[in-house]
Amino acid sequence: MIPTYTNPRQELLELLRVKSVFHGDFVLSSGGRSKYYVDCRLSTLDPKGAWLVGIVMQQLIASEAAKRGLHVDAVGGLTMGADPVSLAISVRSFLENPQQPLNCFVIRKQPKSHGQTKLIEGNFKKGDQVVVIDDVVTKGDSTIAAINAIEAEGGKVLFAACLVDRQEGGRAKIEARGIPTVAAFTKDDLLGSPQ
Repeated sequence: MIPTYTNPRQELLELLRVKSVFHGDFVLSSGGRSKYYVDCRLSTLDPKGAWLVGIVMQQLIASEAAKRGLHVDAVGGLTMGADPVSLAISVRSFLENPQQPLNCFVIRKQPKSHGQTKLIEGNFKKGDQVVVIDDVVTKGDSTIAAINAIEAEGGKVLFAACLVDRQEGGRAKIEARGIPTVAAFTKDDLLGSPQ
Protein backbone atom coordinates (compact mmCIF):
# COMPACT_ATOMS: atom_id res chain seq x y z
CA MET A 1 0.00 0.00 0.00
CA ILE A 2 1.31 3.44 -0.94
CA PRO A 3 1.35 5.74 2.11
CA THR A 4 -0.48 9.05 2.00
CA TYR A 5 0.01 12.09 4.21
CA THR A 6 -2.41 14.94 4.80
CA ASN A 7 0.50 17.37 5.28
CA PRO A 8 3.70 15.89 3.81
CA ARG A 9 5.61 19.17 4.16
CA GLN A 10 4.97 19.28 7.92
CA GLU A 11 5.80 15.58 8.27
CA LEU A 12 9.11 16.14 6.44
CA LEU A 13 9.91 19.22 8.50
CA GLU A 14 9.41 17.25 11.72
CA LEU A 15 11.57 14.40 10.41
CA LEU A 16 14.35 16.81 9.43
CA ARG A 17 14.22 18.47 12.86
CA VAL A 18 14.51 15.10 14.63
CA LYS A 19 17.01 13.30 12.38
CA SER A 20 19.04 15.97 10.60
CA VAL A 21 19.62 18.99 12.87
CA PHE A 22 22.54 18.91 15.31
CA HIS A 23 23.68 21.57 17.76
CA GLY A 24 27.34 22.14 18.76
CA ASP A 25 30.43 23.63 17.12
CA PHE A 26 30.86 22.59 13.49
CA VAL A 27 33.12 23.43 10.54
CA LEU A 28 31.07 23.56 7.33
CA SER A 29 32.18 22.49 3.85
CA SER A 30 32.27 26.21 3.03
CA GLY A 31 34.99 26.59 5.69
CA GLY A 32 32.78 28.62 8.00
CA ARG A 33 31.84 27.67 11.56
CA SER A 34 28.33 27.13 12.82
CA LYS A 35 26.53 26.36 16.08
CA TYR A 36 24.27 23.95 14.21
CA TYR A 37 24.70 21.42 11.42
CA VAL A 38 22.12 20.04 9.00
CA ASP A 39 22.87 16.52 7.77
CA CYS A 40 20.01 15.98 5.33
CA ARG A 41 21.30 12.56 4.30
CA LEU A 42 19.98 11.11 7.56
CA SER A 43 16.51 12.09 6.34
CA THR A 44 16.88 11.75 2.55
CA LEU A 45 18.30 8.22 2.90
CA ASP A 46 15.57 7.21 5.35
CA PRO A 47 12.68 5.32 3.66
CA LYS A 48 9.95 7.60 5.02
CA GLY A 49 12.16 10.64 4.50
CA ALA A 50 12.87 9.75 0.87
CA TRP A 51 9.15 9.31 0.24
CA LEU A 52 8.34 12.69 1.81
CA VAL A 53 11.25 14.41 0.03
CA GLY A 54 9.91 13.10 -3.27
CA ILE A 55 6.44 14.47 -2.59
CA VAL A 56 7.53 17.88 -1.25
CA MET A 57 10.30 18.56 -3.76
CA GLN A 58 8.33 17.30 -6.77
CA GLN A 59 5.45 19.60 -5.80
CA LEU A 60 7.87 22.51 -5.35
CA ILE A 61 9.39 21.93 -8.79
CA ALA A 62 6.02 21.41 -10.50
CA SER A 63 4.68 24.61 -8.92
CA GLU A 64 7.73 26.68 -9.89
CA ALA A 65 7.77 25.28 -13.44
CA ALA A 66 4.04 26.02 -13.88
CA LYS A 67 4.46 29.54 -12.49
CA ARG A 68 7.26 30.21 -14.99
CA GLY A 69 5.65 28.34 -17.90
CA LEU A 70 8.57 25.89 -18.16
CA HIS A 71 8.92 22.25 -19.15
CA VAL A 72 11.44 20.29 -17.07
CA ASP A 73 13.16 17.22 -18.56
CA ALA A 74 15.37 16.14 -15.67
CA VAL A 75 16.64 16.84 -12.16
CA GLY A 76 20.07 16.34 -10.65
CA GLY A 77 23.00 17.92 -8.91
CA LEU A 78 26.46 17.49 -7.50
CA THR A 79 27.07 14.17 -5.77
CA MET A 80 26.31 13.22 -3.10
CA GLY A 81 23.88 15.48 -1.28
CA ALA A 82 21.72 15.90 -4.37
CA ASP A 83 21.64 12.19 -5.28
CA PRO A 84 18.89 10.84 -2.98
CA VAL A 85 16.84 14.03 -3.38
CA SER A 86 16.97 13.85 -7.17
CA LEU A 87 16.04 10.17 -7.26
CA ALA A 88 13.15 10.70 -4.82
CA ILE A 89 11.81 13.50 -7.04
CA SER A 90 12.16 11.38 -10.17
CA VAL A 91 10.38 8.38 -8.62
CA ARG A 92 7.56 10.59 -7.33
CA SER A 93 7.19 12.23 -10.76
CA PHE A 94 6.79 8.75 -12.29
CA LEU A 95 3.92 8.01 -9.89
CA GLU A 96 2.32 11.36 -10.79
CA ASN A 97 2.82 11.03 -14.56
CA PRO A 98 4.22 7.70 -15.83
CA GLN A 99 4.15 8.99 -19.42
CA GLN A 100 6.41 11.99 -18.69
CA PRO A 101 8.41 11.50 -15.50
CA LEU A 102 11.39 13.67 -14.65
CA ASN A 103 14.63 11.94 -15.52
CA CYS A 104 17.40 11.84 -12.92
CA PHE A 105 21.14 12.41 -13.23
CA VAL A 106 24.20 12.73 -11.00
CA ILE A 107 27.15 15.09 -11.43
CA ARG A 108 30.51 13.73 -10.36
CA LYS A 109 33.05 15.98 -8.67
CA GLN A 110 35.63 14.76 -11.21
CA PRO A 111 35.07 13.01 -14.55
CA LYS A 112 35.35 9.23 -14.39
CA SER A 113 38.87 8.14 -15.40
CA HIS A 114 37.72 5.07 -17.35
CA GLY A 115 34.86 3.88 -19.55
CA GLN A 116 33.01 6.83 -21.05
CA THR A 117 34.85 9.30 -18.76
CA LYS A 118 31.59 11.10 -18.00
CA LEU A 119 31.16 13.98 -15.59
CA ILE A 120 27.36 13.64 -15.66
CA GLU A 121 25.95 10.16 -15.09
CA GLY A 122 22.43 8.93 -15.64
CA ASN A 123 19.61 10.25 -17.74
CA PHE A 124 20.93 13.55 -19.08
CA LYS A 125 21.58 14.60 -22.64
CA LYS A 126 22.61 17.75 -24.46
CA GLY A 127 19.66 20.12 -24.84
CA ASP A 128 17.81 18.91 -21.72
CA GLN A 129 16.05 21.55 -19.65
CA VAL A 130 16.88 20.75 -16.06
CA VAL A 131 16.43 21.77 -12.45
CA VAL A 132 19.60 21.68 -10.36
CA ILE A 133 19.04 19.99 -7.01
CA ASP A 134 20.92 20.41 -3.73
CA ASP A 135 20.12 19.15 -0.25
CA VAL A 136 21.55 22.15 1.66
CA VAL A 137 22.58 25.53 0.26
CA THR A 138 25.00 27.52 2.40
CA LYS A 139 27.36 29.57 0.22
CA GLY A 140 26.00 28.13 -3.04
CA ASP A 141 29.29 26.78 -4.40
CA SER A 142 28.11 23.17 -4.93
CA THR A 143 25.01 24.32 -6.75
CA ILE A 144 27.03 26.67 -8.94
CA ALA A 145 29.51 23.86 -9.73
CA ALA A 146 26.56 21.74 -10.85
CA ILE A 147 25.17 24.58 -12.98
CA ASN A 148 28.55 25.06 -14.65
CA ALA A 149 28.88 21.32 -15.39
CA ILE A 150 25.40 21.11 -16.92
CA GLU A 151 25.94 24.16 -19.10
CA ALA A 152 29.34 22.84 -20.23
CA GLU A 153 27.60 19.63 -21.35
CA GLY A 154 24.94 21.53 -23.32
CA GLY A 155 22.08 21.47 -20.85
CA LYS A 156 19.84 24.41 -19.96
CA VAL A 157 19.36 25.12 -16.26
CA LEU A 158 15.85 26.46 -15.65
CA PHE A 159 16.18 27.01 -11.90
CA ALA A 160 17.68 25.48 -8.77
CA ALA A 161 15.75 23.78 -5.97
CA CYS A 162 17.14 22.89 -2.57
CA LEU A 163 15.72 21.05 0.39
CA VAL A 164 17.19 23.50 2.96
CA ASP A 165 18.43 27.06 2.51
CA ARG A 166 20.74 27.94 5.41
CA GLN A 167 20.14 31.64 4.62
CA GLU A 168 23.86 32.44 4.51
CA GLY A 169 24.06 34.11 1.11
CA GLY A 170 24.11 31.02 -1.10
CA ARG A 171 20.70 31.62 -2.67
CA ALA A 172 21.63 35.21 -3.56
CA LYS A 173 24.94 34.01 -5.04
CA ILE A 174 23.17 31.43 -7.24
CA GLU A 175 20.61 33.99 -8.34
CA ALA A 176 23.40 36.47 -9.12
CA ARG A 177 24.68 33.74 -11.48
CA GLY A 178 21.32 34.15 -13.27
CA ILE A 179 19.59 31.04 -11.89
CA PRO A 180 16.36 31.50 -9.89
CA THR A 181 16.39 29.41 -6.71
CA VAL A 182 13.62 27.94 -4.57
CA ALA A 183 13.82 26.10 -1.25
CA ALA A 184 11.45 23.73 0.50
CA PHE A 185 12.69 24.89 3.92
CA THR A 186 14.90 27.57 5.43
CA LYS A 187 17.15 27.56 8.48
CA ASP A 188 14.40 29.41 10.35
CA ASP A 189 11.91 26.63 9.51
CA LEU A 190 14.26 23.97 10.90
CA LEU A 191 15.41 25.84 13.99
CA GLY A 192 12.07 27.39 14.78
CA SER A 193 13.40 30.96 15.10
CA PRO A 194 16.26 33.13 13.79
CA GLN A 195 19.58 32.02 15.33
